[in-house]
Amino acid sequence: MRIGLFLSEPQSIDQLRDSISAAAADGFPSAWLSNIFGLEALTALAVAGSQVPGIELGTAVVPTYPRHPAVMAQQAMTANAALGGRLALGIGLSHQVVIEQMYGYSFDKPARHMREYLDVLLPLVRGEKVDFTGETLQAHLGLSTPGGGFPVLIAALAPRMLKLAAEKADGTVLWMTGPRTVAEHVVPALGEGKRIVCALPVCVTDDVAAARAKAERVFAVYGQLPSYRAMLDKEGAAGPGDVAIVGDEDSVRAQIEAMAAIGVTDFVAAEFGEFERTRRLLRTMLT
Repeated sequence: MRIGLFLSEPQSIDQLRDSISAAAADGFPSAWLSNIFGLEALTALAVAGSQVPGIELGTAVVPTYPRHPAVMAQQAMTANAALGGRLALGIGLSHQVVIEQMYGYSFDKPARHMREYLDVLLPLVRGEKVDFTGETLQAHLGLSTPGGGFPVLIAALAPRMLKLAAEKADGTVLWMTGPRTVAEHVVPALGEGKRIVCALPVCVTDDVAAARAKAERVFAVYGQLPSYRAMLDKEGAAGPGDVAIVGDEDSVRAQIEAMAAIGVTDFVAAEFGEFERTRRLLRTMLT
């Protein structure tokens, strides 16, 4: 299992470049950036990441609804070309409150939307032409953009999305999904040969109760969004603090290593406290 880093929302391209550079210097094989309301992830990774060689850079994740799949394909291929082939494209539906109430798009038939999105996106990034008319979108074009050939991962939590990840994508990107849920719900649905990127909050500390309370505060919104709430309920977790990986060095190491045992291919640490101590422990796990 590879261990990567979640890049907390950087405020500038220079800050992002420095975070990527530090991750690469520490030996981490990958670093992941979310696309929320700060820097646009693909553009930011292309610019900042092109200045730091070697490390894989992933989006976790870019929402699909605001971008036609051909636009997503073109932008991702361009970013991958800028990165010299080091992009991992993670895409997702986002959430109804974002898509409908903020962007003004319909969130109707989300699984159908993602299936049709992939029916357009995947051939285009393989260099093929697309002639597709579906229920939620259509596309009739080809691209001459360089930079194809990267993995496409989807944020898949519900059964229909996991089935779609198993059938069409290279794997899934998870967030706020605890080990029991990964083992019993995600891994069996995906089957063999798929990439399972599992991101969770991590803090190496002697004060477990305080760290869990901090995780509960910092990540509170994820206990309220329906898709993550469903995963927390499957885990039997009251909130984000219950699925955070916290404890001393031996405890955190054991919890992360347990993720490999259940089938996680990439564990991504979202550091949220005692940063130097946490990073030090993560570095020792890279070998």
